[in-house]
Amino acid sequence: MNAVTLTNHQIWDELAQLLAPIALNHLIEKHLQSCNYKIRGYWDSNKFYEEIAFIHPIYAELIGRSLGTNIINNHPTSHWIKLKFLLKADLSAVENNLVSDDGDDEIGELTLILDANLKVIDENWLIDIESPFVVAKI
Repeated sequence: MNAVTLTNHQIWDELAQLLAPIALNHLIEKHLQSCNYKIRGYWDSNKFYEEIAFIHPIYAELIGRSLGTNIINNHPTSHWIKLKFLLKADLSAVENNLVSDDGDDEIGELTLILDANLKVIDENWLIDIESPFVVAKI
């Protein structure tokens, strides 16, 4: 397999232009609402959690994006968009006793993979189980 590095390529500007009209904040908010701000079945290290719940409110910041193509027999078969979000607690709406000593509001990350119609086809959660904004049930 050949790897190509495109750090200063116009494709990144084109990707930003492609994603600009898409309401990414609305997309991630809709996804979080659809799962009721919970994850069912989560592995962290060697421990399984039946449910992970987020204490409201949380929000997400886009921290990464990429495009991809699935190729079978040297022919593209499908295209996808990968969006990586940083999940954070909204400290302005949280009681003071929930704020950690270091003021860390990061809860984790959520990566969504979307098909060409912007439907979620895969998701990957990376959650800080020790966060005061997370309730984990074993």
